[in-house]
Amino acid sequence: MRTITLSNGQTVEVECLSCALTSGLIHPDGGVIIETEHFHAHQDVAYPIEGLVILASKRHIKCFDELTDAEKLDYINLLTKIRKAQRATLGIEYVYYFYNEDTTHHFHTWLVPRYEWMYDFGRSVESVRPVLLHARNNMNDEENKRKVLTAIEALKKELK
Repeated sequence: MRTITLSNGQTVEVECLSCALTSGLIHPDGGVIIETEHFHAHQDVAYPIEGLVILASKRHIKCFDELTDAEKLDYINLLTKIRKAQRATLGIEYVYYFYNEDTTHHFHTWLVPRYEWMYDFGRSVESVRPVLLHARNNMNDEENKRKVLTAIEALKKELK
């Protein structure tokens, strides 16, 4: 079991955070953004940034090469839909996509938006970790939480 601190300060003990989220054991703030037979999209539970979406497989796998043909098609279609919704509803012009295989969770992709305030931390991929930590440590006020929840609702509406 691992102890994980969520963006709201709550700690949870889970073997796999992605499994806990996709199965409904843990409910992300704002709920599920979009869900298909193979994937589950939700606001990142650790970092309160508007439009920061995690796209996680429902099946506990680690790598792209473990996806079935149906999962591959579902993944790219869903990733594209989410990105289009981020641009249309939240005005997000740029996104960093992250996927790694040495994670303690299972297969998931982060869609990390770039906002103007983030450039204070730099312009490259190296700035993303400081941005995420800044959000977790400094953006848990009620005003930002409302913005994040509003963004989730906008994405849900666009993706219906």
